Amino acid sequence: MTQPGKLQLDPATVRQARSLAEKVGKPIVELAQQHTTVAVERATLRLAGLEGADADGIPWVNRLLDCVRADLGLEHGVALPVWDALVRGEADDLPTLAQKASAGSVRFRLPEGKEATRAKAASRKQVAAGVRRIDVRRAERDKLIKKHGDAPRKPWIYLIVATGDIYEDIPQAQQAAREGADIIAVIRSTGQSLLDYVPEGATREGFAGTYATQENFRLMRAALDESSKELGRYVRLTNYASGLCMPEIAALAGMERLDMMLNDSMYGILFRDINPIRTFVDQRLSRQIHARAGIIINTGEDNYLTTADAVEAAHTVTTSQLLNEYFAKEAGLEDWQLGLGHAFEIDPAVPDSFRLELAHAMLARDLFPDAPLKWMPPTRHMTGDVFRGYLLDGFFNLVGALTGQGILLVGMMTEAVVTPWLSDRDLALQNVRYVMDSAGKLHEDFRPEPDGFIANRARQVLGESIDLLDRIVDHENGLLDAIADGTFGLMKRPANAGRGLDGVAKKSETYYNPASEILEVES
Repeated sequence: MTQPGKLQLDPATVRQARSLAEKVGKPIVELAQQHTTVAVERATLRLAGLEGADADGIPWVNRLLDCVRADLGLEHGVALPVWDALVRGEADDLPTLAQKASAGSVRFRLPEGKEATRAKAASRKQVAAGVRRIDVRRAERDKLIKKHGDAPRKPWIYLIVATGDIYEDIPQAQQAAREGADIIAVIRSTGQSLLDYVPEGATREGFAGTYATQENFRLMRAALDESSKELGRYVRLTNYASGLCMPEIAALAGMERLDMMLNDSMYGILFRDINPIRTFVDQRLSRQIHARAGIIINTGEDNYLTTADAVEAAHTVTTSQLLNEYFAKEAGLEDWQLGLGHAFEIDPAVPDSFRLELAHAMLARDLFPDAPLKWMPPTRHMTGDVFRGYLLDGFFNLVGALTGQGILLVGMMTEAVVTPWLSDRDLALQNVRYVMDSAGKLHEDFRPEPDGFIANRARQVLGESIDLLDRIVDHENGLLDAIADGTFGLMKRPANAGRGLDGVAKKSETYYNPASEILEVES
């Protein structure tokens, strides 16, 4: 018996790969369930409706959590002490409590018995209202897609704006939608992933991108709703739920009706040196929120190939995809929400580079037939020769057509050399349109030889991925040891180091979090 798909993979081999991914991933899930972080607790306060910032721009969620932590530590969570204070009449609402606590006029305690029961009930009621707000926004998306229509074809065309100024981003995003973009991604300002707070309000001074804030989300979503009405198709919005504020940004995205979020299980560990435990705890709640919000996640396997060789490290991409799939489904995401990442990053000078790229893309498609997949264009081997770059992007688009990718990020011939001009974007879209109009259904006809170069290469990569997962299972500390050893992207990140480690705590026996409870029970 063969696996459904064009590569005729052995179903037993595919089952073995997924079984090993579960063995690797399960201890990480258990670790996440045993710990909390400052970002998880702040996300809970955001779901409960706490917004705004003090005169210094520090969000009230940070100020309130810092006060609770100073009095009691992090291990009990924020819900019991905060709502105990509200029930006791220390303040009428969360903003007032945050302000009074910051001024030193409120001290927090850990309630017991009936007082703890009352605090739990009050916190769950308020956080549930935030989750209902996410439910309403999800239903609103479904209604707008039904009203305006969806993108008429796949893959969805994914374009980036990144001016630093939200008020400059908006007209660029709307024009990109007019030119054919189905998804607008607002790149985050450089370094925001390392901020342990979410900036407040509309921002106009980002660096190589625009700050992810609730108000920026609201403004761009409203602008793209106008574009959806104008164009007669729903235009999707993407941002980044990664870094030290991953679950908070996920909550804001759900409440402001974003449609996709970059949300990889290991990207922050490998490429931003964020503590592994912090990242795994944060990503679990963020994915539970995405699942509830109907948001499609995009993972970051393409980044491995910017630091490691795209041929030699191809199996690490497949391994990460399998792990991302396990973590995502455990958190409640469905196949249609798994924009698993992969990329066209093999050196063009390598013999048969196009065939190798095709094999890797087909493997991803056959392993995850119901996932949209996010296909990333060449960047590492762009040299500044725009003619060569334009041809490479055409090859990239052709592989996308041959393998039925779901989300195609538009490649620019000036990628990784200079910041692309708007005219570069126009030419890049022409490239995509030409390939997709002329060859977009080629995947219906294309069948590689069962024992040919492409099929054999795909089986080789899958086999190497299984061998790697097997070795990770044998590590004393599993995936944490593998990450520390530099297995992924050649980055060595030990579990006892990295940014944000001081914001992690093991849960006490009295720990309570209404957000986790609601999303676990009802996901």
